[in-house]
This record gives sequence, structure tokens and C-alpha cells, in this order.
Amino acid sequence: MNTSAGDGSTGQAAYRRSAGSPRGEARRRELLDRITDDLAINGLVDFSLRRAARAAGTTHKVLLYHFDGADDLLRQAIVQLREQRIGNALAVTTREPGRQTLGAWVRTVWPVLMRAESGLRVLDQAIGLAMYDPGRYGWLGREASRQYLPTLVSICPADWPEQRKVEVAEMILATLRGFLVEWATSGDTSGIAAGLEALIRALDREEAAGA
Repeated sequence: MNTSAGDGSTGQAAYRRSAGSPRGEARRRELLDRITDDLAINGLVDFSLRRAARAAGTTHKVLLYHFDGADDLLRQAIVQLREQRIGNALAVTTREPGRQTLGAWVRTVWPVLMRAESGLRVLDQAIGLAMYDPGRYGWLGREASRQYLPTLVSICPADWPEQRKVEVAEMILATLRGFLVEWATSGDTSGIAAGLEALIRALDREEAAGA
């Protein structure tokens, strides 16, 4: 993946920023939406400022007016993809005390996470980059955790201590992330299905123990 401007420019304050004006912010959101859609379809391979400009129907200089270079643009696009994914997951289920267990929530959400339109491909590539070059791309994994964990903590029983909520949320995140990587690399759907059932049983036991 090439995150340079494509012409030797680094985007280091070479152009005036939109500085958060209402008009500038609206234009920035419009550009980001277009580039996020392109990433969801085409992935991170060969991502560059010039490719982003083509997807947005503008020039790399216009992008540098609104963003602090290719890495900043990539960061914001991936954050937006994750926000969409979290929203899609929450839209299909409601975690209400006495109505749905943690295990049932995971069972309902898992198919949503597997959908291509959820940005699965590019988000898997982002985690792969974080593993391959943590010095440069480790933030892709760290920011994923910061985005997902609050949602996972929120679905835990309200009467649990905060530390327990965090521990269970970390377990869910790490396990589902592992399943997604396994699916992307091996396609072992039967093994993943068996693992998912084991996770659900573990969550049921955890919740029963706290009842």
C-alpha cells in the first residue's frame, strides 16, 4: 500500500486547511464518504492520495486542503467504516436485561459482521497491516479496539463491575477478530462455526455465574 500523495508531496501543511468551517466540513464529509465507499469495495491495496482523489472525483491537492495527507485520510476512512459496521450490528439486535443473553447477542451479530458490505475486506486488511508493520500501522489495530470495546462493554449486564465488563468485552473482541482472520485466510466455516458455539457457551456460563 502506498500512502504517499503520488507526486512526492507528503501533505505536510503544504495547502491551507478547511479549518472546520461549516462549508468546509460539509465538503470534507462528502469527500470522505466517497473515499470510504471506494475502500470498502476495492480494499487497501495500492491505496494512495491520487487513487483517493479519483474515487472522490477531485484532485490530490483538494484532498490536501481538507486532510493532513494520505495517512490521515486513510485513518478517517477506516474509522468511518468501523462506525458503519458497529451501527449495522447494533441495528439488528437490542441488548435488554432479561431479554437477550450475551451469547444470543453474539449469535445475532456474527452474520452481520461477515457481510461484505460491512467493510469486512478492508478492515481485515487493516488488521493485517497492523500485524505486518506495527511500527507504521499499529494504530489500525489500536484504534479498532478503542472503537469496538465501548459497544461490547455496553452490552454486558449493567450490574457487573466495570472491570468484569471490560474483561468479557476483550474476550469477545479477541475471539471474533480471530474468527474473522481465520475465515479470511482459510475459509474454514465449519471450524469457525464450532468455535463460535464454544464462545457462546462460555458467555452463557459467564453470565450465569454472575446472576
